[in-house]
Parts: sequence; C-alpha cells; structure tokens
Amino acid sequence: MDQIQHKHIEVNGLKLHIAEIGGGSKAVLFCHGFPEIWYSWRHQMIAVAKAGYRAIAPDYRGYGLSDPPTVPGDATYADFVDDLRSLLDALAISKVFLVAKDFGARVAQYFALLYPNRVAGVVTLGIPFVPPKPTPMQDFLPEGFYISRWMEPGRAEADFGRFDCKTVVRNIYILFSRSEIPIAKENQEIMDMVDSSTPLPSWFTEEDLENYGALYDKSGFQTALQVPYSDDSLFQVCNL
Repeated sequence: MDQIQHKHIEVNGLKLHIAEIGGGSKAVLFCHGFPEIWYSWRHQMIAVAKAGYRAIAPDYRGYGLSDPPTVPGDATYADFVDDLRSLLDALAISKVFLVAKDFGARVAQYFALLYPNRVAGVVTLGIPFVPPKPTPMQDFLPEGFYISRWMEPGRAEADFGRFDCKTVVRNIYILFSRSEIPIAKENQEIMDMVDSSTPLPSWFTEEDLENYGALYDKSGFQTALQVPYSDDSLFQVCNL
C-alpha cells in the first residue's frame, strides 16, 4: 500500500484524486463502483504494476477524496465519462486499458463507445454491456430491491442519514456478500435488513471498513446516490 502514490489532477474545473503506481509505457485505469472507491483496486493495482503497467485508480467527482460537483448533487454519467477523457489528457496518456466494476462498467463501456481510439481494451465485472435505452430500469425490478428503493427521490438519503458512513458501508457489504438477492419488505428500509451483530464478510477487514468509512466521511453519499441511482443520462450520452 505504501508504494501507491496519491495526487490531485485538475479536471473540468475540479480536483480529482488519483492513486497511481508503476511506470510502464502502457496504462491501466480502474473504474470503481458503489460503495467502492479507489481503495477497492489496491491489490490489483500493485499486481498490474509488477506486471510492467502503469496503474491508475481515480475517485469520481463527488466520491472519496475528489472534489464534489460545483452544484451539490449535480453529477451525471456524462460528467464521469468526460472526466476520464480529461484525466487521460492531463496525464498525457493516449490509450488505456479500462478495468471496471459495478456501475463503473457502464462508465468504461460508454467511454469506449465514445472514444474508441483512446481504448486498448475493456474488462468489466458485475454488469454486462447493455445498449442504452430510454426505458426505466425500475420497470423490471422488484419494489423491495435496493436499486428500486435507491432510485426513489430522497428515500436512500433518509435511510442512510440515520447512520454514520462507516455503518452504511458495513451494512451494504454485508448485504451484497449474501448468496440471496436482498429484497426488503414493504415497510422495511434497506439499512434495516442488516442486524448490528452480523459479522463482516471474511474477506472484508475492520481496517478496510475504517478506510472506506473515512473516505465516505469526506465525500458523503450525495453524488453516490445521484450516479448511478438517480441519473438516466446514458441514452443522451451516447446519442443512440
């Protein structure tokens, strides 16, 4: 971990935090999801650097150590995609391998569609490629599914607001580590699906939780609940 360097790059009027390691001529850029952050990629970054690549993991605007949007809550997929392009320009990287997880997969996929000459390859985890369509995702999801709930204006904010950031992250990782799909009851909030006595998953340490909690203490969840849960700009981003 000590080998990973940290700095801020001015991009589109905001200072974005990046973690970086390695000095190879080829670069790999890691795109996190939620509740992930640059820290989620620390092991992969070190492995990629040892393999001879330059590894870079940014925090999106409004996430972690990056600046929030100028207007609170005003963030879109289009912003994230353009931030990646501007970040590559600022780092003088002409072409990059993209590795992405969760909703970060969409950021990477649509970056590749818009800027194919800047992409050497794309690896995604957790979300397959789905062509952007102006069809609400919630039409196909159960009402008690966490995505459906977090798409409701103000509901996740109220749910999360009852707890500190560390507890929110803890509950989400416990929920997402279960084999069954978490579906809340009609009058149950997502955070209430986890008992406070439930242990962390074996692969997620108390030290990890402290790091995640501290990063979300810095940024809060406002942008995280806007993108991806309240933003439907992908159709407009790709103009398909």
